[in-house]
Amino acid sequence: MKKLLAFAAGVFLVANLYAGEVQDITIPELRADMASGNVTLLDANGTKSWKEGHIPGAIDFKASKDKLASILPKDKAAPIVAYCGGPKCVAYKAAVKAAEQLGYTNIKHLTAGISGWKKAGEKMESGS
Repeated sequence: MKKLLAFAAGVFLVANLYAGEVQDITIPELRADMASGNVTLLDANGTKSWKEGHIPGAIDFKASKDKLASILPKDKAAPIVAYCGGPKCVAYKAAVKAAEQLGYTNIKHLTAGISGWKKAGEKMESGS
């Protein structure tokens, strides 16, 4: 019985560790999704950074988080990509959590972030 309880506790712990994790997406994969016009981008770098430069079409998460439900697609399975500064940045997690709480199920993380996007020579857009 003790072994069974220990096993169940272990499974529960592992499940909780991976709950809320999102799949990573690469720059080439994102570029392809953007070309199809079927992706929503959430920039979690903050409004100042967003104004200075973001991936074209990205939503300023910080400025929009209170009205996210009216901005995101009606289709809860629509692809959403959240990103922040780069591979070590974790600010994207707030955007992921907000989208998950609204019921979205197809959320990915651009691990390279805005720094990787710039380094790759990809197009940028500034905001106002």
